[in-house]
Amino acid sequence: MNRSLCQHYRCPEHYALFALTGPVSKEFGYFKVGEEVLYGRVHGGGAANSADHQLRDVLSECIDDAGTVYLPFDATEVVNDLRYEAYASSSAGWHPATSPTGRAYYFIRPLLPVWLRRHLQKIRLNGWRHLNFPAWPVDFTVDNVLKRLLLSSLQAQKLEEIPFIWFWPEGASSCAIMTHDVETSAGRDSCTALMDLDDAFGVKASFQIVPEERYEVPPSFLDVIRKRGFEINVQDLNHDGHLFREQEEFRARAVKINAYGRQFGAKGFRSAVLYRRQEWYDALQFSYDMSVPNVAHLDPQRGGCCTVMPYFVGDLVELPVTMTQDYSLFHILNDHSIDIWRWQAELIMAKHGLIHFIVHPDYITDKPSRATYENLLAYLKHLAKEKNIWMPLPREVASWWRERSQMRVVEVDGVWQIEGKGKERARIAYASEKDGQLVYSFESKSNLYKAPIPSNTTL
Repeated sequence: MNRSLCQHYRCPEHYALFALTGPVSKEFGYFKVGEEVLYGRVHGGGAANSADHQLRDVLSECIDDAGTVYLPFDATEVVNDLRYEAYASSSAGWHPATSPTGRAYYFIRPLLPVWLRRHLQKIRLNGWRHLNFPAWPVDFTVDNVLKRLLLSSLQAQKLEEIPFIWFWPEGASSCAIMTHDVETSAGRDSCTALMDLDDAFGVKASFQIVPEERYEVPPSFLDVIRKRGFEINVQDLNHDGHLFREQEEFRARAVKINAYGRQFGAKGFRSAVLYRRQEWYDALQFSYDMSVPNVAHLDPQRGGCCTVMPYFVGDLVELPVTMTQDYSLFHILNDHSIDIWRWQAELIMAKHGLIHFIVHPDYITDKPSRATYENLLAYLKHLAKEKNIWMPLPREVASWWRERSQMRVVEVDGVWQIEGKGKERARIAYASEKDGQLVYSFESKSNLYKAPIPSNTTL
């Protein structure tokens, strides 16, 4: 019940006192807690089989008694059902790689001209604006639920504040990462020019390389990327769309993918087209994955993890893709401005989350697309300077999130301190209530617990 909250906030466990109202039903389905749509099992049943139905609201059933908050659902189970997309996998034919249409498309795809593929993709995505769950352009369901739970605990225990380990190092307000998926030989040959452009704006990125069939990957190409301070990751095996078609085939391919990871010195993995089955990730021997979108309305595989924060899938750190991909922006939405990207980034910064871009060297070769990307880089440079946004490489985010997961807030002689590797970069923050909402601060309301406020930090 308490695990997901303590993992997310890294707060002392005695501040997370939750219990079940009663046994939950065997059936999974959709229900609400206030305005938040959840998926899972609920006490008394009554969950709907579609998010579009009128949903049971269990907010009034969340009650506190003597400091413990009683819930009609298991909070950790519900959070994991969203993060791991259990709601999407419960639908028949949910995965494009296994559907008859998906199999047929990938069988004939090599014979189709680019213009026809784009036309078919638009037809496939038709109606995406009418999807209510997850919420586009960014879904915060997991983050909002966890925030509501911490507020409930604060109120139930009649506390003034709850200390926790801030989400990002050095008190950064949010985090932004740039990633480049290299899909063709033309994209590979454009990587040097793309690194020049990134460097001009002070941005370092990761390059996801397809190791087989798509193009040659000479050691000299990888050496240039490394020497310039960029990161190399493995992208799929051969980008044929079949990686997750069958579990036995996936595990056989995973052996080769892991070998390429060791050969490339790669810490991270991304699947082609953001296809995924998170329940199979135990076969991947990487530090982190970047294959799960926050909300996937514009991707071939619908769903989304409903969070803008990293989370663990087994031992893997998942860095969710939280921004619209460049391909979708240019060719599905027909937009060559950065307005949507700015909109999404502003929403994510308000939640102190991860701003995660995918920009392909293959798709920014023409002048309009290149100009759009330059505008984006200028915007990110502004955010880093003016908004205290941390802009590391993906591997640094995964390393931080792994270190943070092992840190603890402890009380020593009446003062809160952080224990664990990397604690010198961590900051204690305080969650308190203001006008019925949970708010964060780096300064304790109590004279007993004081923490230094990092410079250039605004919450």
